[in-house]
Amino acid sequence: MQSSLKKSVTLGLAALSLAGVATIAGTTSASAKSYATAGAYTTLKTDATARNVASTGTNALYTKPGTVKGAKVVASKATMKSLASSNKSASYFRAYGQKTTNRGSVYYRVVSMDGKYRGYIYGGTTAGTFAGGIKTASTTTAATTPTTKTYYLKSPGTANTLWSAPKYTQYKATKVINSTSALATDSFTVDSAATKTKEGSLYYHVTDNNNTKVSGWIYAGALQTGENSAITSAKSVTVNYVDSSTGKSVKSGVLITASDAKSGAALGTTDAATVNTAIGSSTYLPAGYSLTSSTNTYVTSTDTWGSSVTVPVTANAAAGITIASSSALSSTTGANDKLTTTDALAADASTTVATAQSNFTKDYTGVSGTTASQSDLSAALTSDKLNTIYVPVYESDGTTQSTNSTGAKLYTKYTLNTASLPTGITFGSTSLALTYNAAGSYALTSGSSTMTAQ
Repeated sequence: MQSSLKKSVTLGLAALSLAGVATIAGTTSASAKSYATAGAYTTLKTDATARNVASTGTNALYTKPGTVKGAKVVASKATMKSLASSNKSASYFRAYGQKTTNRGSVYYRVVSMDGKYRGYIYGGTTAGTFAGGIKTASTTTAATTPTTKTYYLKSPGTANTLWSAPKYTQYKATKVINSTSALATDSFTVDSAATKTKEGSLYYHVTDNNNTKVSGWIYAGALQTGENSAITSAKSVTVNYVDSSTGKSVKSGVLITASDAKSGAALGTTDAATVNTAIGSSTYLPAGYSLTSSTNTYVTSTDTWGSSVTVPVTANAAAGITIASSSALSSTTGANDKLTTTDALAADASTTVATAQSNFTKDYTGVSGTTASQSDLSAALTSDKLNTIYVPVYESDGTTQSTNSTGAKLYTKYTLNTASLPTGITFGSTSLALTYNAAGSYALTSGSSTMTAQ
């Protein structure tokens, strides 16, 4: 019985062992990876602009169709998702080839607009239709063509130039011209407009009116409707004023233009006279300087527009600003010509308007022809104690100063209205009229230096 049981156990174990082997063998066979095979490569022949695509962010980019043996990741799914949400046109792709696997999956060969990423991406199951990891993209959106058709370059020679298509909106978009320096004085006609879909920046398609062979797309912000500085310079005479005593430039790049100025053409007698007069006028002369020569002939009729001239100038002498009497400071009577400043109270409490004018002119001088700012005037008047004044109050006879019940002499206080001071006043040629606001009645006890409000 034991022998029989023993055999049964042995057989059972053997059967169990065989079953275990069969199960393990079956598992190993099911886990073996099987790869797809890709068919022949086909070049896409449709219009290139119709093959602009964008990542959908659902599939990675591979060196081969993703299910084919040996395919390696070029750009992960996370990277492609980032490119899908990018606001840069460089993240668009151009599809240019395809392969279909034996499982019916279509993989497109694509390259990013900036050339950074190139490889295969799953594109659905229908050849010629973009799906799966990519979708058709409109890299630009039509915009309204401006009413004004003629434009000029705003800053010739800078980074913005003409392109065959707005940069990165088409694969291998190229510069029509490397630098716009040579086009500085040309005008352009706009015939269409477009906005870069991702960035939202506006571009104009333009043609050079001086050379119709030059045309392309340029950022709208690089253009302006009026002539630029290069054109203005070419149609002007540039004047450089130099200090005759030091040889140093005082004011440079001053442009003087006549209405009929033409780049490179001779000025002629009339325009030469106009320019010479302008050179010596206050409109163009540097502040505080005068022409060194009295002949005032710096250009001739044969000089051309676009040329430059050096003009020697001499610094003007110092000059002051004179205070003009105001109604707060004087009247028809000599007695009312007296005012009291805060630093004179301890003395006889009277200073004539003439004296105040004289002091201010003497204390506050500058180069003739230059100007003083409002803040400078206010500071100087305060320094001369003219920011607050006290005008004596007189009896009806006009000569006897009024007093209060204690015998203290009465005054009306006035404060300088600094806001009424000019924003700029010229040294040596203008009188300064001061405006004061009444600020109450005050009394001064004999021998005291303190005014008391009444």
